[in-house]
Amino acid sequence: MLARTSASRWFSPLARTLAIAGLVVLTGCTLPADPPPMPPTGVYDHDTASENSRAEPAPTGGTSGALTRPLTTAGWFCAQARSNADGRALWCRIGRRDATDMVSAQTAHFLLDSRDRLAWAWFPPADQGGADHITAAATSALGTIWTDAPERIRQEIDDHGRETDEMPSATAWRDEHADYHFSDLDGLIVTAGDAAVRRWPSGGEHYATTMSSAVKDLLAGGYDCHYPPQTNCNRVQSNGYFQVTLREDQIITARFGIGSLIEAGRQRHPLSQEFPHGLTFLTDAVRGPVTERIEQARREGTSFAGIVAGTVVIIDADRGAVDGDDLVAYLSIQIGAPLAATLPL
Repeated sequence: MLARTSASRWFSPLARTLAIAGLVVLTGCTLPADPPPMPPTGVYDHDTASENSRAEPAPTGGTSGALTRPLTTAGWFCAQARSNADGRALWCRIGRRDATDMVSAQTAHFLLDSRDRLAWAWFPPADQGGADHITAAATSALGTIWTDAPERIRQEIDDHGRETDEMPSATAWRDEHADYHFSDLDGLIVTAGDAAVRRWPSGGEHYATTMSSAVKDLLAGGYDCHYPPQTNCNRVQSNGYFQVTLREDQIITARFGIGSLIEAGRQRHPLSQEFPHGLTFLTDAVRGPVTERIEQARREGTSFAGIVAGTVVIIDADRGAVDGDDLVAYLSIQIGAPLAATLPL
């Protein structure tokens, strides 16, 4: 079955196509290529293929290590998010704080075949920073395996920036290694010429349960959540939210926001206020250690990006003014990495 993803701030593939078509009509220009389908047709339309959704640190050797090393050196977090009989998916993320202490996230996706060859990569637009951040990430990573690719990537993206106006636009090119497609809406998509993965890794069973089994506890915690079809749930009384991406009913990523209030050394906003039976959308194997890592971040008001019990955990903490040992914070939490070529990122 095809992967299902929740709504996002980005245009749908149809909207992207219509917007770019509008540019052609207005300017009389013919774009080098239409936007490639995201995800590529049929890559998730398969039964399980020895799926392994236990996250591991990104390999340090081979092609995987070469691609991720420049990113981790620059402060990114990278993990092998999942694998199967045909290949493995790597996911990288960095969260940069601006002058107001707000987090701006950027991600990168890599898909490698069973022989450790790069088959596909995606450098989506960053929350802030525009094409410069995409160029920096793509050239540093891809340049480790295709040494002549970075110069062309910089040239094409720079030329694109000089030629475009406020309308969405795209450019595409090919070299001896891959086909490249860059647009303001999608970022840079890279499809290698000498490697392919027929069945893309798609599991989440190691760390997450199903949405149908989780929704009852969300309702008990005060979330407005009517599933199906709703995958974005809100908790008005605490400014909380709970959002998931799914493959059929299986949870792939879960994102939620929760506050923390420490007074006189005690947590005044216990997790049980919003999740009365605990984080039941997590499997028994990971629930304890993941919950403890979240509670540590809530006690300290600190951010985190790493792997806990084979589970990708991202915590962005927005810490308010405090006196002494008191603490006020709001934490935005992500469990799991998205499937390659799906939104949210």
